[in-house]
Amino acid sequence: MTKVDVICVGAAIVDIPLYPVGEFIFDHVSYPLDDISMKIGGDAINEATIITRLGNKVSLMSAVGNDGAGLFIQEFAKNNGIITDDLKVDQALTTSLNVGLVREDGERTFVTNKKGSLWKMSLDSINLKNIKDAKILSLASIFNNPLLDNDALTTIFKKAKAEKMIICADMVKSRLGEGLSDISEALSYVDYFFPNYEEAAEITGEYDIDTIANVFLELGVKNIIIKTGKEGCYIKNSEMAKVVPAFKKDPSVKIDTIGAGDNFASGFIAELLNDKSFEECAYFGNAVAAVSIESLGATTGVKSRGQVDKMIEEYNK
Repeated sequence: MTKVDVICVGAAIVDIPLYPVGEFIFDHVSYPLDDISMKIGGDAINEATIITRLGNKVSLMSAVGNDGAGLFIQEFAKNNGIITDDLKVDQALTTSLNVGLVREDGERTFVTNKKGSLWKMSLDSINLKNIKDAKILSLASIFNNPLLDNDALTTIFKKAKAEKMIICADMVKSRLGEGLSDISEALSYVDYFFPNYEEAAEITGEYDIDTIANVFLELGVKNIIIKTGKEGCYIKNSEMAKVVPAFKKDPSVKIDTIGAGDNFASGFIAELLNDKSFEECAYFGNAVAAVSIESLGATTGVKSRGQVDKMIEEYNK
C-alpha cells in the first residue's frame, strides 16, 4: 500500500442536493430548480477529497456497490488523487444515495436509503492490516455507518494506536438510538473529536458548552472541538479552553452548509499534519469551512490550499 498522510474511514456515497426547497414546493405540481445533479458525498470521501486538495496524501477506506453510483465515486476518487487501494467494491451492496433538501438559509436535511451501503458497511469492509504507515486515522463520523459500532471502532482504533497514529473522529446524531455509553470505550482512544453543538448536547444531555466538553474529556478524549456553525468552534483540552470565531460571511451571499463540518475537520487535520497548535488547527478548519459553504455540494467549494490562504489574507486586511 502507498504510504499516506491520512487514512479516512467511513462513508462514500452520492449526494443529490436540491436548493432552494421549503413548504412552497408542495404548492406546485412541478417546480424547476437551478440544478439537480449527482455530487460526491459521504463524510469519509468528503474529508479525503478536501485533505488531498490541501496538499496531502489520503487513503479512503469505505465500501460501495458495483453500480452506477459506485462507479461515479470510484471515478471521482481517481480524478481527485485519492488513494483507493482500500475502497471495497462489493457486489452485494447498493451504493447509497442521499437527497439533500437545502433551505434558502443554507440549513438542510437528508433523505437516505436504509438498505444502501451507508447502512450496510461493517468491520468486514475495513482492511485492518492496511491501517499503518500514516500519521493520522480519521473516523469520519461515529454513528454514520450504524454497523461500525463501539466494538468495531475499538478494533479499528486499537490497530491505529498500535501503529502510533493520531486518531481524529467526527460524529452525527445516532441513527439507532445509541447513547454515550454505547461508544464510550471507542471515544477513549480519540485524540481529536469534532462533534457539533447539537450532536454533543443531545448525546451528553448537557447544554453548557464547557460542561459538554468536560464530559468527553472525562471519557478519555484528549482534545475536544465543538463546532458551533456560524459562531465558529469551542476547543478544550487539559491545558486550555477557548472560542475560535468563525469567518463572518456577507449576509447577501447564498450559502450551502452541506459538508461544512467535513470541510472543517479536513482543514483541522491538514494543519495537524503541519504540526500546528490546537488553536491554529481550529482557525484553519474554520477557514476551510468558510470557503466550502459558498458553493453547492460538500466538495465543490474548496479547490486548493492557496485558495484558502488567499481568503484568510483578504479577510484579515
